[in-house]
Amino acid sequence: MSGVDKSNQLVQEYRLDAPLEKVWRAISIAEYREVWLPNAALADGQPVACEPGKSIRYRLRDDAPPYLESDVTFLVKPDEVGGTLLTIVHRINDPHLLAANDEHGPLMLAA
Repeated sequence: MSGVDKSNQLVQEYRLDAPLEKVWRAISIAEYREVWLPNAALADGQPVACEPGKSIRYRLRDDAPPYLESDVTFLVKPDEVGGTLLTIVHRINDPHLLAANDEHGPLMLAA
């Protein structure tokens, strides 16, 4: 993920005691994914990008206004003891959101 602005993303890594193939099924097959990441949380039920057995990316949408969208990428690779290293990269799509309490600009005072 070189060349990507990392200030607007959260990266988590997990070592799982499960073979890569099993973890891949859990994140890539809709029926299994629906158990822990329901379609209602997704902007689209289909992945945005997929490299089978390596990475898959979904677009998420908040369920409350302003319905912000973000991308979550799941990367899998085998670890040295037969398990799987799962890396989750969650990145907001609009890093320049205005603060809700900012009033969005200067105000002029009346005399």
